Amino acid sequence: MNTQEMTAKIATGEGFIAALDQSGGSTPKALRGYGVEDTEWSGDEEMFARIHAMRSRVITSPCFSSGKVIGAILFERTMDGEVDGKPTADALKERGIVPFIKVDQGLMDEANGVQMMKPMDKLPALLEKSVAKGMFGTKMRSVIKSADAEGIAAVVAQQFSVGYQIAEAGLMPMLEPEYDINADDRAEGEDILLAEIQKGLDALPEGRQVMLKLSIPKRPGHYTTLTEHPKVLRVVALSGGYSTDDACDQLAKNPGMIASFSRGLLQDLRKDQSDDEFNSALSGAIDKIQKASVLV
Repeated sequence: MNTQEMTAKIATGEGFIAALDQSGGSTPKALRGYGVEDTEWSGDEEMFARIHAMRSRVITSPCFSSGKVIGAILFERTMDGEVDGKPTADALKERGIVPFIKVDQGLMDEANGVQMMKPMDKLPALLEKSVAKGMFGTKMRSVIKSADAEGIAAVVAQQFSVGYQIAEAGLMPMLEPEYDINADDRAEGEDILLAEIQKGLDALPEGRQVMLKLSIPKRPGHYTTLTEHPKVLRVVALSGGYSTDDACDQLAKNPGMIASFSRGLLQDLRKDQSDDEFNSALSGAIDKIQKASVLV
């Protein structure tokens, strides 16, 4: 797939984006969920080899190339690795899946009710490498924990600022100002978030687009104006800690948003499953998430 084909796939594809981008801090938890205990690996190299084996098993499963998964977000080490003897991005594109790369370097401590992204000193080199490896887009995450107008404005401004740098490098930026689904004031905060995102979109140069990855809103349909905005290629939803069933139930109430789930996709997969068991569990999750993503 070339860039034009990948753009069309993301814009109109009747499927969802798989989040396979657990990084250093979240990898041990992801491995434990998969049935790999901490005692089964020693050091980062063994840890990342284990998680890459899991991701490779997911990507090579027949159901992953069913057409219901239209994109996948990767961690840098996964992008640098191989699947079926090919660079991961190439292996995905051969399966009709658009590759994205996680580019943030983690979160700062909470201030003004939010966690901003840490300074991204490695970003220029990572963008250059990502373009060379044929990636389509990027993803970067901030976290909002309360309805603090100043904090939310700062998070959104940072996302759009870095997104501009990403777009200038030739990649599609996926902005992710995640709202903590357990926040008591989420409905109020999501009003502020929507207004700030609309300001950022209005300030984009003519002809430029971004993607948005947002928590499933407290009020169904809250982000409809974003899903219809000409400067938004697609709005995707994170599962945010919901189980697969709960995330799909909530997502189905928001036509126009598609899933970009991690836990909601992988929660029933285990290393000791037979191939038939593994593929059945993954296929069930894919079917459920895709159905919730395309309901109108």
